[in-house]
Amino acid sequence: MRDKISKIVLTTIEEFNSTFEQNIPVELMECTPLYGKEGVLDSLGLVSLIVMIEQAIEDELEVSLILADEKAMSQKTSPFLKVSLLVDYICRLLEEEMTVWIDR
Repeated sequence: MRDKISKIVLTTIEEFNSTFEQNIPVELMECTPLYGKEGVLDSLGLVSLIVMIEQAIEDELEVSLILADEKAMSQKTSPFLKVSLLVDYICRLLEEEMTVWIDR
């Protein structure tokens, strides 16, 4: 599942680059910095990218996730600093979602 999430995120970043004429270096794969000291996105760009990723996940996996919430903002290390952290965070959210769904 992690590989699939990584592919969704990287593909969405490529689409984001094209749509918003950004230069997020996807050739770095999961080491790609997104936000913060090394990242290329400002807060508006980050929000736009997050919305696109949420939509891509919903389209591909038929699961609705909210990535930018209190849980994400309260993390010691922001999941939005680089792609690998974001992919890990999405995987954790999906695992939690599956656990809730199974427990029903």
